[in-house]
Amino acid sequence: MQNDLQVLRLSELEGRQPIQGATVRFAHSEHMTVSYWEFEAGALLPEHSHPHEQITSVIEGALDLTVEGQVNHLEAGMVAIVPPNARHSGKAISPCRVIDAFYPVREDFR
Repeated sequence: MQNDLQVLRLSELEGRQPIQGATVRFAHSEHMTVSYWEFEAGALLPEHSHPHEQITSVIEGALDLTVEGQVNHLEAGMVAIVPPNARHSGKAISPCRVIDAFYPVREDFR
């Protein structure tokens, strides 16, 4: 059996700043994308939707995640499952670290 293991160092992945007050790094597999966000307090993620399943995990801090108009307050240790095509946005209530997992892979983030 061939070993296709990839080991990545998060600090060596390209950091992007798609919105003011936030840095994100992406790891892609054949079928998934995982994004590692660092938000400054007050950073706003504009409302959007996509056909991907999304699981959002708050690792540190607090984030308000609005899904289809409903505000959900997430703190460290909480996970939200965002259905495909749901309109959603976010606001960092404090400095926070968030991990988003997407299925299938987000080709637009490659």
